[in-house]
Amino acid sequence: MFKEYTQYDALGLADLVSKGEVSAKELLDSAVARANKLNPKLNAIIHRFDERAYDQAQAGLPSGAFTGVPYLLKDLSYSFEGEPLTMGSRSVNIQSDYDSEIVKRMKATGVNTFGKTNTPEFGLIITTEPKAHGATHNPFKKGYSSGGSSGGSAAAVASGIVPMAGAGDGGGSIRFPAAWCGAFGLKPSRGRNPMGPKVGEGWEGAVADHVITRSVRDSAAMLDATSGAEVGAPFVIAPPEGSFLEAAMRAPKPLTIALHQQPLIAGTVVDKEVLAVLEQTAKQLEAMGHRVVPAEPNINIEQFWHDFMVVVCTHTAFTIDDIERHYGAHHVKKLEPQTQNMALLGRSLSAVDLAHAKQGWHNSQYQTGLLLETYDMILCPTVPTPAVKHGVLPPSVMDEMLMRSAELLNKGIDMGKYAFSSGMIEKLSHPVLSKMAFTLLGNVTGLPAVSVPVGMSKKGLPIGMQLIGRMNDETTLFSVAGEMERTGMFTKPAFAK
Repeated sequence: MFKEYTQYDALGLADLVSKGEVSAKELLDSAVARANKLNPKLNAIIHRFDERAYDQAQAGLPSGAFTGVPYLLKDLSYSFEGEPLTMGSRSVNIQSDYDSEIVKRMKATGVNTFGKTNTPEFGLIITTEPKAHGATHNPFKKGYSSGGSSGGSAAAVASGIVPMAGAGDGGGSIRFPAAWCGAFGLKPSRGRNPMGPKVGEGWEGAVADHVITRSVRDSAAMLDATSGAEVGAPFVIAPPEGSFLEAAMRAPKPLTIALHQQPLIAGTVVDKEVLAVLEQTAKQLEAMGHRVVPAEPNINIEQFWHDFMVVVCTHTAFTIDDIERHYGAHHVKKLEPQTQNMALLGRSLSAVDLAHAKQGWHNSQYQTGLLLETYDMILCPTVPTPAVKHGVLPPSVMDEMLMRSAELLNKGIDMGKYAFSSGMIEKLSHPVLSKMAFTLLGNVTGLPAVSVPVGMSKKGLPIGMQLIGRMNDETTLFSVAGEMERTGMFTKPAFAK
C-alpha cells in the first residue's frame, strides 16, 4: 500500500505510475483501504466492484493522463457496462449493458473505476439523503449534508478516498457539494462534454457532467480528455485555443469581474459568514491585479424559479415514463414523495408551458450575456450558507403528507396547475431553491462555472465561492482558479484538517 497516497492529486499519482515508482495495484490498495475505513462513516460509495478494478490493474489500463488512478462514478447518469444503475432510487435497478460516451472517454484516460457514489433520487434535490441508500455525511462534520446531487462523489474526494470522481450538475450539483465539502468543482459550458448516447440534452441543456477534484489541474486535464461533440450531439461548440491544462497552469490577464451579491430566488438570506468570505475573496482577487465591481444580471427573480421548476418537473415526468416503458412498472413503484410530486406537476403542464419556460431561460441568457459583455466573469457565493444538518433539506413529514394528498386530489382536479398558481410549489420548494439561488444561473444560461474552496465557517464547515465565465470560456476560469490555488487561497481538504 502506498502511504503517501493522499499527498498527490490524480495527475501526480499518474506520474508516479508512469515512472514506475508505484503500481496501479498499489494505488488501488490505498483507495480500497481508505474506502473500507472511511465509507462506513461517510456512506459516500453505494456500490463497489473492487475485484473488477484489480483485474483491470493486472491486465493493464489504457495509457492516458490518469493511468492507474483509482476512480469513482456518480450513480446517476453514468452507465458503466456490467454494473447496476440505481439513480438513488429504491425502485430503479438497471443493469447497464453499455458505457455512456463520457465513461468511454474517462476510461481512455486510464482511470481505474472501482465503485459508484451516492446521489439523491434522480438528482432532484441538493442534499444526498436518499431513502434507497441513506444519507452521505459531510467529511468535515458527521450528521451534516455533503450537498447534492453529487454528494457521494464530493465526500469521497474530500476525504481522500479518491483524488477525483465523476459528477453531474443540473442545478448546481457539482458546484454545490464541492462548496460544502471543500473541493473544486467545474460545471462545463453547455455542450462541452457528451451526454449520450441515450441522452441528447438533460433538462433542456441544464445538465452537464464532469468531475469533482481536489486540484484545478486535474479538472482541466479531465476536461481535455472528455470534451468534444459526439454522434448526434445537439450542441457543437468551439474547442479551446490550446489545452485546459495549460490554461490552469498559467496566470490570467488582469480581469474585470462582476460582484454578484443578490440571490436570484426571492426571500433567500445569505449567511454572514458566506458574505464575509465573498468580501475577502474579492479583495484577494484585487490584490492579484483584477478589478472587482458590484454588478447584477437584470433577471426577473419571480419568473426565474418558476421557469426552472417547469423544465425540471416536465423532465421528471418524462424520466419516470421512460423508465417504466423500457424497464417495467416495478421500477417506479417505490419513488420518493417529492419525485412523485414533481412528476405529477410535470404531467399537468402543457407543451406551451414548457415553451414559455424556455423563453424565460432565453431572457436570462440574454441579460447575463449583456452583463458579460462588460465583465470577464462573475464572482458570487456558490451556496448562501455552509452545510446544514441532515433532515433540513429533504421534505418534512408534513410536506410528504401534502404531496400524497395532492396525488389523491389530482384524480378530481388538476392539482398540478393549482399547486403552481396557488403558491404551494413556491412554498414547498423554497428551502431547496433558496440554496440554489446562485448556482441556478449557470444551468439556465449554460455558462461554465466553478466553485473554489476558499473559506471555512466557525463550525469548521467549508465555504465555496463561485466564478461564472463567458460561454465556452472555461479557459479563463481555469486560469483564475489555478492562480487562486497557487497563491494559497484554497482551504485544506477534510483528510488534512
